Amino acid sequence: MPFHDTPWPTGTPCWVDLAVPDLATATEFYGAVVGWSFVDSGEEFGHFQVCQRNGRAAAGIGPVMQEGQPSVWTLYLATEDADAATKLAADNGGTVLARPMDIPGNGRMAVVLDPTGCAFGLWQAQGQNGVEIYNEPGSLVWEDARVQDVVRAREFYTALFGYTYEPVPGLPLEEYGTFHRGGDPLGGMGGMMGAPEGTPGHWIVYFGVESVDAAVAAAQERGGQVMMAPEDTPFGRMSVVVDPFGAPFALHQPSEGG
Repeated sequence: MPFHDTPWPTGTPCWVDLAVPDLATATEFYGAVVGWSFVDSGEEFGHFQVCQRNGRAAAGIGPVMQEGQPSVWTLYLATEDADAATKLAADNGGTVLARPMDIPGNGRMAVVLDPTGCAFGLWQAQGQNGVEIYNEPGSLVWEDARVQDVVRAREFYTALFGYTYEPVPGLPLEEYGTFHRGGDPLGGMGGMMGAPEGTPGHWIVYFGVESVDAAVAAAQERGGQVMMAPEDTPFGRMSVVVDPFGAPFALHQPSEGG
């Protein structure tokens, strides 16, 4: 299984977390759907739950900080200097939603809105490197930026992290491509992919599961809704669901032999 125990390279998707109004409901839901166990970080951190697979950190779920705060999965991109990256993001048209702050014993973080409306986090590891398991059932396996203005988004992330972009051969969505920092693809970036009119730009994260159909059934049994029914694609079997708090995420199951 792919494990990781050092700081992730700059620009790499390295962590994902969710804020919810009911931790008990959230852990019951995601435990059944994604197969996570949970470690309570204690009262000091608001009983933030570290989601684990095989004893390795895969994601986090914490309480909302204020009434009315929307529940959404936030993707974090690694940086060696959260303050410098935040300033660079602002200088290139981003909006700072949460200024750099220390999470004692873990790292330094900020939250930024890119010029196309996608919110994401910046993570500077200082004890907690981010996800410790990846590309496995129960872990983060992919992420897409779904944006209204692909050209502007690419300009922004290139200025911030030096991303380059490549098309996906055979994919009918011409504006969609993968983003890289000199090696394997780190994720995808493209248009809104059929989202209802008025949907703001957003990052969507994909969690691996052993069976997409079983995970979708578990989600529906626990108050989740299906945005995209399970379907086979050239890249595996996928579905998009919404949790009981309104947070969308995707599920992915590799093709047999893939």
